[in-house]
Parts: sequence; structure tokens; C-alpha cells
Amino acid sequence: MGRLFLLDRLLILLFLSCICAQQSNGQSSKKTNIIIILADDLGYADVGFNGCKDIPTPNIDRIANEGVKFTNAYVTYAVCGPSRAGLITGRYQDRFGFARNPLFAPNDRDMGLPLTEQTLATVLKPANYKSVILGKWHLGAHKDLHPLNRGFDDFFGFLSGGHDYFPENWTLKDPFEAKSQFDGYKTKLLRNFERIEEQEYLTDALSREAVQYIETYKEQPFFMYLAYNAPHTPLQATEKYLERFNHIKNSKRKAYAAMVSAMDDGIGKVLDKLESLNLSNDTIVFFLSDNGGPEKVNGSNNGILRGGKGDLFEGGIHIPFAMRWPAQVKGNLVFNKPVSSLDIFATAIQPVVNRIKLKKALDGVDLVPFVKGEIEEPPHSNIFWRKFDANWFAVRSSDGNKILSKNEKLSLFNVQQHISESVEVDNKELEARLLKKYKIWKSQLKPPSFLGLLQNNEYNKLHPNRFKKNE
Repeated sequence: MGRLFLLDRLLILLFLSCICAQQSNGQSSKKTNIIIILADDLGYADVGFNGCKDIPTPNIDRIANEGVKFTNAYVTYAVCGPSRAGLITGRYQDRFGFARNPLFAPNDRDMGLPLTEQTLATVLKPANYKSVILGKWHLGAHKDLHPLNRGFDDFFGFLSGGHDYFPENWTLKDPFEAKSQFDGYKTKLLRNFERIEEQEYLTDALSREAVQYIETYKEQPFFMYLAYNAPHTPLQATEKYLERFNHIKNSKRKAYAAMVSAMDDGIGKVLDKLESLNLSNDTIVFFLSDNGGPEKVNGSNNGILRGGKGDLFEGGIHIPFAMRWPAQVKGNLVFNKPVSSLDIFATAIQPVVNRIKLKKALDGVDLVPFVKGEIEEPPHSNIFWRKFDANWFAVRSSDGNKILSKNEKLSLFNVQQHISESVEVDNKELEARLLKKYKIWKSQLKPPSFLGLLQNNEYNKLHPNRFKKNE
């Protein structure tokens, strides 16, 4: 009897030691799910946690209130495509030539994310993650650049840079039926490689699929990239959402508000599903916008920030950003030091970092030790931007100083003191120091590897068979 007791104790100790060893190797006994929720063209001041009053966003605010709100969060570019390329790779997109907004060009294998780059989905595969993208891809329409060829297991959405919201407008059954760039907005949605007949309002369909995906893969670790098209134009909303905003008299702002509200409803369903399956604690949820709001185009509001989408002023690159991870980060935190969308990749892989292989160095950092106060230094000494065609660049230092140069005209601001960039600073020594930092970074970059949206006419002349299917 005594021997059996000792044997049982030894087996228990052996089991516990295996668990401890597994955890010490970064392989927690609990799986960690990853959800990135990306809004499109959302204004900085259009979420409740940044002070919005006329558009309630209770579910987006849940992420911030139950996690951490980042007050100085930046994306890597001021328009959709390059910003998404940086996010999904964890690397400055100019390192691999993604310096322009890609065109809708289903014949062009070079028009999008180079095959030399790893996506977050690719990196997570060896750790047995299931990965899905729902919504907007915008990283290439050629079949070789399709999400299922870039590490994802499932795809529901569209490949182009934008889309109509109402199903009756989705008339093209094949991308080669397109005649022009924006015909991509009218393609039928894809489920993996198959065109489908969808009946729901686009935002609602994406939210429905997100909830179903969580249910399907609840027993294994999953990565969900929920890339809403809202509130990108066209400004289209159903009556269900429009009637919530009859108090808004400006028709553009009203439609925009309805689109944001539809997205917020969907995010609530995602969070509720996690809760009902007891997955909230071990699921990292990130929320952010791909760039600042184009205020005159879609009725968005960047608040006190100068400029908007397309600008390297704060209004184009300084975005609403929140993260929730109850197992690691207590709620109701505010983090004021500058962070980047590049940090999402580095943060997401930490639970399985010893089970994956990175081919190239990341530009982001794991945010958790910074948020928890374990590291007191800022996550980044400097954050960089370049707009190749506009001859425009910017550098933002951790102490708030920011140089901005357009067509050789250099300006210096301190956005910590004047976030509106309304007051220039006269300090040539500081300008020179930041300029030197930029030149070192620039030396590591590549020129654009494809013609972009601004070169649409030039591209058409060079590719007269752009939409002709190759046999």
C-alpha cells in the first residue's frame, strides 16, 4: 500500500513538473486566442473612450475599459494598404517596397504583399493556430496573394480596397468582369476561393461570421483578423442603424454614425460569444483603425488632431487603439507612451514564441511588460513614416518631439505639449538629431515595388489587359 502511495505521489510530481517546464518554455497550458478588430477610416474622436458624444460605442469601449487604452498609438501609414501591410507583418512596409496603396489587379502577382514576407497567420501555423480573415484584404488580388496562400485557413470577405455594403450592388461574379479600379467594390463576396450569394448588410455579415468562427474553433487556439470595411465610403447604412441617429442633422455624419454603430453592435456580439464560451480571459482582443478619418469625405471626426487620412500630421496616423487580455492585463488602464500598430504582431506571438520561427526581425515590441510597468522605458525611442511619392516623412520621438518634412520643408513640433501641431518649435539641434535618425532608417528601406492608386492611369496604359483573364 505504501509503495502504491509513493508511486502515485511520484507520478503527480512528474506531471506537475512537466506543466511547469512547458510554461517556462513559453508554452502555457492554456491556449491564447488572438482577435484583431480593424476599423477602416475611423476618426480618432469617434469612439467613446476618446470622448465621442454623438455616436455611442459601448462595445468598443468595453475593450478599452476592461483592458488598456493607448492615448499615443500610431499606424505605419496614413492610408489603408500600406498600413495593413505593416500590421500583418509586424515590419515597416517600406522595408519590402509596399509604399503605395495597391490597385485592384487580379492578373498582377507583384501588386500586393510580397511572397517573401511572413504574415502573422503564417508564423502562428507551427503553433497549431487556426487563422481566419473576415472582411477587407487589400494586400493583393492575384490568386497567389489570396489570404489562403498567405497562411490563413479561412477567408470570408473581399480582396479589393473597399466594397459596397448592400448585397444587391454585388453584381460581379468574377474579378475579371471588372472594367475599372472601383468595380472591385461590386464583386460578390468570397468564402475562401468561392464566390457566394450573401444576403446581409456587409457589416452584419462579417459580424455573423466572426461569431460562428469562434464557435467552430473554440477548442483550439485561433487567430481572427476581423477587418471591417466600416466606416469607409460609400456611406451606406440600413434603416435599423440610421434611425438611431435622427438627432444628427448632417446627412453625411448621420450615415457615418450608423455605420460605426453597426460595427459596434457586431463587436459586442463577438465579445459576448467569447464570454459565453468562457474564452474571454485567454483571448487577446485588439481594436484600432487603419488610419485617421478623412473628415470631409466620410463625416468622421479626428478631434483636436491636425489633418486626416493621407496626412503625416497626427490626424492621419494617430489612431484609437485599445487592447484587452484579462489573463495578463488588468482593466481600466491608460498607457500614454507612444506605441505602434507594429506592436500587435510582437505582442500576439509571445505566448507561443518558442514554437514559431521568424524569418525576419520585427519592428514592433511586446507591449505587455510595458503596460504592466515591468519595463519603465518607452516601447519606442522613435517611430518613423515615409510617403515616397509625396516626398514627405516624419519622425516622432518618445519625448513628444516630431519632425515633419514635405517637399524639403522641415517643421518641428512637440505633440506632447501641442497635440494639434499648431505651434512650431525652433530648435535646429533637435531637428538635426531627428533628421539623422530618419536618414539611418531610410537607408534600410526599398523603393516602391508596384504602381499604386495614384498611378492608376499609368498602370492601365502599361497593362491594357489588366482585367482580361489569363488562359
